[in-house]
Amino acid sequence: MWLSTFCRLSAVLVERVFTECAVVHIVVRTLDGTAPCPDCECPSNRVHSCYQRRLADTPVGDQPVRIELTVRRLYCDNARCERRTFVEQVAGLTFRYGRRTPASRRTLEAVAVALAGRAGALLAVVLHSAVSRTTLLRLPMALPDPSWEVPKVLGVGDFATRRGQHYGTVFIDCETRKPLGLLPGRDAETLATWLREHPGIEVICRDRAGSYAEGARVGALQAVQGADRFHLWQNLGTAVEQCVRQHTRCLQPPCSDPGDLPDIEVLPTSA
Repeated sequence: MWLSTFCRLSAVLVERVFTECAVVHIVVRTLDGTAPCPDCECPSNRVHSCYQRRLADTPVGDQPVRIELTVRRLYCDNARCERRTFVEQVAGLTFRYGRRTPASRRTLEAVAVALAGRAGALLAVVLHSAVSRTTLLRLPMALPDPSWEVPKVLGVGDFATRRGQHYGTVFIDCETRKPLGLLPGRDAETLATWLREHPGIEVICRDRAGSYAEGARVGALQAVQGADRFHLWQNLGTAVEQCVRQHTRCLQPPCSDPGDLPDIEVLPTSA
């Protein structure tokens, strides 16, 4: 763990390492040299001022790590650039407005994706990276959408943002079982437009909604439409329930008199 921490500090100068209140403090500063402007990428080494950033890093053993990094604010010497000054960033250690190292942020992102708010915050305490549940909820929302390819078998269903009032459409890759997208509304035109923008779907597995049937027919005429396993069982359960209701008079009432019960011979048990 110490090795991974100091590998991230290879681009800076370590001045002091000490432990205070069970927290490892690493005092470092950036090296003298040029740094590129974030807008025009013009290198500069003309110092405007310096200030200290405090970054939370991944823990070492059972001890949290705090990096106290002194960075420089530099002038941008490009007259055409709108930015007059900028703060240098250290690759693998800092990013703009970040209070944690990228390694610590990735760890919390994994916790947030797996457990979300309250449960994730409890696990973060065990990992010596205490954060609030709202911070954990913001982390996955800031992640970019994962890339995906147009599936061969597409699952289409609806979901409720407010049951009985507001509904949307969800798309699932039936082969990988991964969600692909969410769309507001569950009308035929919404589905047809999405299918036209993503050609190549061979099978559409949908529910019994007529709007989805029309949208699939218009947007992907070549695709075969079918029902998923859940809706097949739902259709079967609905049909059985209707059949039983239609023939309730054919069912014999249960035996209420003990004398009507059939005689059961009890065999003696062997010693």
